[in-house]
Amino acid sequence: MHELVIKDLLNKMKIQNPLVHHITNNVTINDCANVTLAIGGSPVMATSIDEVADMVNLANALVINFGTIDDQTFDAMILAGKAANEKGIPVIFDPVGVGATPFRTKKAQELLNKVSVSIVRGNATEVYALIGGDAQTRGVDAGKIPLSNEKLALKASKDLKAITVISGKLDVISNGEETKSIENGDIWLTRITGTGCMTTSLIGCFASITNDFFSAAIAGMSVMSLSGERAKTRLNQNDGIGTYRVMLMDEISLITAEIWEEGVRFA
Repeated sequence: MHELVIKDLLNKMKIQNPLVHHITNNVTINDCANVTLAIGGSPVMATSIDEVADMVNLANALVINFGTIDDQTFDAMILAGKAANEKGIPVIFDPVGVGATPFRTKKAQELLNKVSVSIVRGNATEVYALIGGDAQTRGVDAGKIPLSNEKLALKASKDLKAITVISGKLDVISNGEETKSIENGDIWLTRITGTGCMTTSLIGCFASITNDFFSAAIAGMSVMSLSGERAKTRLNQNDGIGTYRVMLMDEISLITAEIWEEGVRFA
């Protein structure tokens, strides 16, 4: 069922060209814009408190990323999130670094109290901290927690009342009732900046053209993992991380429903 929906989303994406508004990480903002274009969406990266609500009213989805959070950006996120809720478009939240500092954790909880979020995507420690777990995030990298990704995704989706996506060696997506695990990926995805942020942007693109946010989350996560895997196979002996980064964007831009169906592996 979800596979058929995802194939349909991949076919429709470049035709519909949805507008996805980002209030995102300054470190990876260019990557997020480019990956949105690569999959077939149209990115807008407005952050001014004077225009975010107006921009949301033009958009099909809102992506909020905590990567370089500060008080002014946070206020803009709340305004944009409330506008998205009023319009009825999905809000996709990436709690980058939550659990690393009290400031991030407190702001994340405040956002969740004020804005209805449709999808959350993060690593295990970020999501664990988001639901009140005592997790020590190593900057933006995942640490250890006492739950498997499968159990954490299931619990978090129930607690947060949102589709939950956890990136890791095994990527897991849960809606609180059903859980999907994706086996695709490559260790090199962890060696370049921005793949997590880009995954959230991909999820936002898919969520912008369907009401089936569970399928959208699976689509975005699996496209990144499969594309990372395929990019690695294209490298020559003397190619390194820089070439891999370019190959990754190429694979995302070239993915089709047929490539996805042939290559995706669910655990």
